[in-house]
Amino acid sequence: MTDLLPRSRPEDQGVPTAALARLVSALDAIEHVHTVTVIRHGHVVLAATWAPYERDAPHAMYSVSKSFTSTAVGLAIDERLLALDDLVVDLLPDLVPEEPSPQLGALSVRHLLTMSTGHAAEPEWHASDQWARAILAAELEFAPGTHWLYNTAATYLLSEIVQRRTGERLLDYLTPRLFAPLGFQEPWWLQSPTGVDAGGYGLMIRAEELAAFGQLLLQRGEWHGDQLVPAQWIDLATSAQIANGDEASGHWDQQGYGFQFWRCPDGAYRGDGAFGQYVIVLPEQDAVVAITGGLENMHLPPAAIWSELLPAFDTTEAEASLPSPLVIPPAGGAQRDTELEYAYTAGPIARLRIGPESLAINGVELACAPDEWAVGELVLDGEREWFGDRVAVSGGWRGGDFIALLRVLKDAVTFRIRLSPSGELTITRDVGFDGPDVWSGPPATAPIREAPSSAG
Repeated sequence: MTDLLPRSRPEDQGVPTAALARLVSALDAIEHVHTVTVIRHGHVVLAATWAPYERDAPHAMYSVSKSFTSTAVGLAIDERLLALDDLVVDLLPDLVPEEPSPQLGALSVRHLLTMSTGHAAEPEWHASDQWARAILAAELEFAPGTHWLYNTAATYLLSEIVQRRTGERLLDYLTPRLFAPLGFQEPWWLQSPTGVDAGGYGLMIRAEELAAFGQLLLQRGEWHGDQLVPAQWIDLATSAQIANGDEASGHWDQQGYGFQFWRCPDGAYRGDGAFGQYVIVLPEQDAVVAITGGLENMHLPPAAIWSELLPAFDTTEAEASLPSPLVIPPAGGAQRDTELEYAYTAGPIARLRIGPESLAINGVELACAPDEWAVGELVLDGEREWFGDRVAVSGGWRGGDFIALLRVLKDAVTFRIRLSPSGELTITRDVGFDGPDVWSGPPATAPIREAPSSAG
């Protein structure tokens, strides 16, 4: 992939390499960070990637998607296709209940953007084949605008509204206005059963593209002399529009919430997504930090940025080297010169074969070693919720158990596969939703094959 932003020696942009080295070390200690990009004065001064992840591959953005949805709303408002105070009952008349409540009747685009819809809890909506209808049928316990609640359903309604008013799904609407001018390559967005982009999540873009979006925000919508997004909209969207806590402390909450953006200390703001996706914009420092990951404690990366990077801007230190190589630890264990194969009657794996240097799942052969990552392709029955196309695998024997780690390279999700001496198979989602145990069960038969390998 072509670099979207110019590169520079860090010191030339007022950033000591030693400070970047400390930041990388701090992120490495957190574990499960996939990439980090630091931009200063419009130049990339750090572009680090942890193997086995691939910087040029698309990565799930999770709720960073919300910030792109907000940008689409701002563009549609600028084109006079809707307005901040338009009512949802007027924009989606066929999807609201026959007798909408007074609270629903007062719900506006502004309330959706600020997540002040009036819900006491996020409505259940994914089980329906009509997401918007299910959301609009849920009770609003509070008057819109009076109660903040993080609410992905609100963002989905924004996507539905943009599609209705523009005649295009978010992805297609944003492509000529944002994605193409920034140089994005084939962004992808998950859709609802009715063909509407999910809005609040589901966007997949590359690490460099996430960083470029941050730089566009820092430049208040200007890109190479063209105003892609109105500066006024970015100012509104990234300022505190509603209180989201009682005390102005911490990076996560209580700094105020904008239009699908979070406020941070020191005049900064961010878009963020589950498991460690961030685009953090630092206007006072003329800097951007973008991170992708698969971690569980999302407070840690911002804390590392504030402790290691912010104090170092425009200071001088002795030059240092960045840590290298950056590798997420593989599975470890030992290799054995034997082959085992089992069949299973339930779960996503029907047949599992373990060889000295391989792991075969449902007949798909993957290289597999204890002390390194091997990259291959694996899709089970077309279900990307289990394993999705490009994966990295590492595995070895620990005592009587075989343990393999399987990382979906386009996502935050990490699976752990454990085979016991009796052949019982356990699949655990180490990072991701719906854990910890995803599936466990005994084999259907005794081993289909248990023999020394041909190399033995």
